[in-house]
Amino acid sequence: MTTLLKIVLFVAPLALDSFALAAALGTERPTRSQRIRLTSIFVLFEGGMPIVGLMVGAPIAHLLGSAADYVAGAALLAVGGWMLLSDDDEEGMSKRFLDATGFTVLALGLGISLDEMAIGFTLGLSQLPVVGVIIAIAVQALVATQIGFAIGTRIGEKWREGAEKLAGVILVVLGFVMIFQRIIG
Repeated sequence: MTTLLKIVLFVAPLALDSFALAAALGTERPTRSQRIRLTSIFVLFEGGMPIVGLMVGAPIAHLLGSAADYVAGAALLAVGGWMLLSDDDEEGMSKRFLDATGFTVLALGLGISLDEMAIGFTLGLSQLPVVGVIIAIAVQALVATQIGFAIGTRIGEKWREGAEKLAGVILVVLGFVMIFQRIIG
């Protein structure tokens, strides 16, 4: 698998997840200032949390050596499975997000970026180019939130949930591919 394809497969599920939450926020019709503030929160948390995950994943990858690919694949399987099985209340979260301040912003930001932290962990294990992946994650957060805000009022909850489930499926498939590639050579 090429490096660019791996990066796309790491980032695409995150974009779908970001889109789903931003679309739920879009149903609340945020003002221009709320959109700017929310976009900043998405970009900062979703672009920053992979660095936290990487700080944990890189030393573990060094310790694990050749087994790191298996652990990275298993971590992707776990994150994808969690996304498939979780039942997030995006509409409830979106109402709390619109006017959140202080500690609430921090808690909500962490809540939306835990999957990015897990991706950062697997990034340290997968030996992909760190700067490229983090930039791609931050850019996807920017683009996905703007699209979600723009069309959130036009799509239903089933579409948003479908986007989240598709993100989980992509991560599970990526995890299996990473493990399979390691097994075959």
